[in-house]
Amino acid sequence: MNKILLVDDDIDLTSLLKELLEIEGFDVVVAHDGEQALQLLDGSIDVLLLDIMMPKKNGIETLKELRQSYQTPVMMLTARGSELDRVLGLELGADDYLAKPFNDRELVARVRAMLRRSNWSGQQQNVDQGASTLEVDGLQLNPGRQEASFDQIVLDLTGTEFTLLYLLAQHLGQVISRERLSQEVLGKRLTPFDRAIDMHVSNLRRKLPDRKDGLLWFKTLRGRGYLMVSAT
Repeated sequence: MNKILLVDDDIDLTSLLKELLEIEGFDVVVAHDGEQALQLLDGSIDVLLLDIMMPKKNGIETLKELRQSYQTPVMMLTARGSELDRVLGLELGADDYLAKPFNDRELVARVRAMLRRSNWSGQQQNVDQGASTLEVDGLQLNPGRQEASFDQIVLDLTGTEFTLLYLLAQHLGQVISRERLSQEVLGKRLTPFDRAIDMHVSNLRRKLPDRKDGLLWFKTLRGRGYLMVSAT
């Protein structure tokens, strides 16, 4: 049974969400502030649902602290229209966000999508099945371990960042649309003004070392999507 840590100071909302998620077969642990969430967080947590506006330690501060030790998939629960919070959360390593108020079915679907693309669920994700290690100019991608390394040094990537990087590497030199990336990496349809994929690509650009051949890792084709640059 997959275990979810639900963090929100709204007691009524957490009670309803806990009941919903338990009906869907999840084991749910609840925290009402960031400090309590960090105390409860351990390797048994498969997904963390993290509200931003909370007392004692808000969601942004909590995310920043937990990313120092954990790569647990995190979905930020944000107020509708809080674009700055969403961007900051993605920059700090959140995997996705969901704006309040949200549809119960969408929340469950997004949680299941996060589990499918992560190793925290204890199951092989779809990208691993029949997949092989890829290498691009010193960058090695091992889907079985969901691990990226450069010159034998393991890179600190989240599960979502690895999945995005591996998908781009599988189609080296080919443009992949933002719509397809959103569907295959985040498990959701791309909506207007959704910057999640763009922020994950930005994070990869920041985390990946310089290539040996001097080329960029990625190109942005405005209005078309992204491609991982091929040396040939």
